[in-house]
Amino acid sequence: MRITLEALQMLDAIDTLGSFAAAAEALYRVPSALTHAIRKLEDDLAVTLFVRVGRRAVLTPAGRTLLDEGRHLLRAAGALECRVKRIATGWENELRIALDAVIDARDFLPLIDLFYRETAAQGSTRIRLSYEVLGGTWDALVTGRADLAVAALGDAPAGGGIRALPFGEVEFVFAVAPAHPLAAAAQPLTERDILAHRAIVVADTSRQLLAREAGLVSGQEILVVPDAVAKLAAQLAGMGVGYLLRPIAEREAAAGRLLIKDVAAARPLAPAHLAWRSDHAGRAIDWFIHQLSDPRAPAALLHGGAAAGTGM
Repeated sequence: MRITLEALQMLDAIDTLGSFAAAAEALYRVPSALTHAIRKLEDDLAVTLFVRVGRRAVLTPAGRTLLDEGRHLLRAAGALECRVKRIATGWENELRIALDAVIDARDFLPLIDLFYRETAAQGSTRIRLSYEVLGGTWDALVTGRADLAVAALGDAPAGGGIRALPFGEVEFVFAVAPAHPLAAAAQPLTERDILAHRAIVVADTSRQLLAREAGLVSGQEILVVPDAVAKLAAQLAGMGVGYLLRPIAEREAAAGRLLIKDVAAARPLAPAHLAWRSDHAGRAIDWFIHQLSDPRAPAALLHGGAAAGTGM
């Protein structure tokens, strides 16, 4: 096996997911077949591409170089595939939608279901959803990981190439578990009060843009968790403190599992945006932009849903 797009897709999946088994599942292959294919590629190139570090498969320097350069080819091939289909039908082969993690993906599924039903006779556009955090939602557009971003927080990055519309505002409140030391502290909490306690955060997912932080006191100890559900669980367990979407914090407070505390330097409302790459044209993205431009869309998607909020 020489270097092919299929081989690069395998390398990308292993690197992203961290193991041959997880990559095989994502690529709908049996693990032994994936292992054999990578070994064949290593033999053909006379290099070692992966080494084991604990339970993870980690790229060697040669493997990293191959994948970093190969990802340019994968993106180019994907873009070419989409362009060919758009030219022929007007419908994209794939539409990549980045949801800021303030949105529960389950609340977004009815819109995708409506898209499938209304466009069933037009052919199929594959929808790919991803979660991003803070500046990562903008970064997904800038780096080409997404074509459309929903509820991107804050200002768009400089440099152009992105179009954006207002998509409501997001409110975060400071919350602690009833047994946490800050639960009994006098209000409003000062930065000095908060600094003494660990913050639970979901890290910015930016890869190219400068990572953003929100709601942290300089010098504060942090616990970084993989997603919003883990953040809420850690705060419910009293492992730390932090900001949560107001609807979620109020739900947990009503159940007696959290306390909402006033803070002297409260976070302002965060403006959210609907944004997309200005160089992307297609009937699928036009359909979603039209639906999400409805004034009722932000209220339906920014209420916190069933999942945890991502207040940093």
